[in-house]
Amino acid sequence: MSDPIIPFPRRLRTTRCTLAVIIYGLAVRCPAPDTYRAVFLEHISQVMHVMVLGAGITGVTTAWYLKQAGFEVSVIDRQPQAGQETSFANGGQISVSHPEPWANPAAPFLALRWLGRDDAPLRFSPQASLDQWRWALSFLHECLPWRTQRNTEAIAALAIHSQRELHRVRAAAGIGNDYDAREQGILHLFFSVRDFAHAPARAEHLMRLGIDVRVCSAAECLAIEPALAALAPTLAGGLHAPGDENGDAMRFTSALAKVLARDGVQFHYQTTIERLTHTGGLIDGVEVRDSEGRAGTLTANAYVVCMGSFSPLIVHSLGERLPIYPVKGYSITAPVADPARAPQVSLTDESRRIVCSRLGDRLRIAGTAELNGFDLTIDPARGRAILDWARTRLPGAIDPAQAKLWTGLRPATPSNLPIIGKGRGVNLWYNTGHGTLGWTLACGSAEILAGLMHGRAPTVPFPVRRP
Repeated sequence: MSDPIIPFPRRLRTTRCTLAVIIYGLAVRCPAPDTYRAVFLEHISQVMHVMVLGAGITGVTTAWYLKQAGFEVSVIDRQPQAGQETSFANGGQISVSHPEPWANPAAPFLALRWLGRDDAPLRFSPQASLDQWRWALSFLHECLPWRTQRNTEAIAALAIHSQRELHRVRAAAGIGNDYDAREQGILHLFFSVRDFAHAPARAEHLMRLGIDVRVCSAAECLAIEPALAALAPTLAGGLHAPGDENGDAMRFTSALAKVLARDGVQFHYQTTIERLTHTGGLIDGVEVRDSEGRAGTLTANAYVVCMGSFSPLIVHSLGERLPIYPVKGYSITAPVADPARAPQVSLTDESRRIVCSRLGDRLRIAGTAELNGFDLTIDPARGRAILDWARTRLPGAIDPAQAKLWTGLRPATPSNLPIIGKGRGVNLWYNTGHGTLGWTLACGSAEILAGLMHGRAPTVPFPVRRP
């Protein structure tokens, strides 16, 4: 093969280095005496090269924390730059105040109510797919009350931790002004008196989890966000989470990737991952293909899978089964037409499961969930439903003619808990499956993963993956 894309020899690792990786894998699985464990992990982090598979927000934040921990880091992604798939045009919310998973006791009944509606928040398109039905059955299991409670507590703990880490990352990287960040909270809106009646109990539960929220009357909601004036006749009330924030996840990811590249992290863009090669329990390398169709192999000492919905596909041949299924979501992004009518505070319409975030002079409105495999075909009816929401809830705020419609695949687990931790391979790790909360949970998940790889237990109560 002429002009290969492999930037270093195929068998880069020597026998000594391979042995070190095996010992490393055993060290993070089996606790050793603290002194020897600390010395070994300090040494191995100085020599280990970790390859991150995926350059979305999860992959790039993972690369950041691994770099900070002293590892040599490289990243592979098929796109020409970071943050171009699921992170590209999501809802923009860092919603610590929404730890409740999709899988909850009410979910099956809501799904039945929404059957056949083009504007339904959740649409299930049955396929002859074992993966889809296995995921759906697992989802029903997670709807049990005690499972919902467990998952809510875990997501809340990780979300609180992640927001703290986000503040540390943006300060250390110097990117606080690069992604249209706003720290004006999230206002959860209720348009049904019956739904709003549950708000006090929900607020009490969130506060027990350490999340600051307060119940607001319709008048108080309008005082917090005057742009909602047109909703006065129909708004029942809201929940305000003043500590939440929003920002452009793609711009954050891109800015952080540029800082990492400047600091020596190598990004292999426009490089498609074909498969992982392995010998026994050791990953040997990543077979890839570049934009011109040239094949090659990239190697490292350890590998972290951050490939979102595609994560199960890349590890299936290793005998790993990750409970992740792609859930398609839509968003529109449009320039603000009238600043007085465009909200400054991020919004969540609890009745329609639609979110709205102000991103500088743009408005991002996102919602809907569609279980239809890896199909990225845009359904115009779904886009119209979001535009109709903008017209009726925020009349005159945007110019619909300039709205850009986007769809992406959220990597959802049945429980809504991301998969963070060790794979079955000695040098294989996961940070993937964040569903709709990738932006909210990214930094905290990456910090936990880097800590695990460095031999540290998580500082928050979260069920990490163990082989």
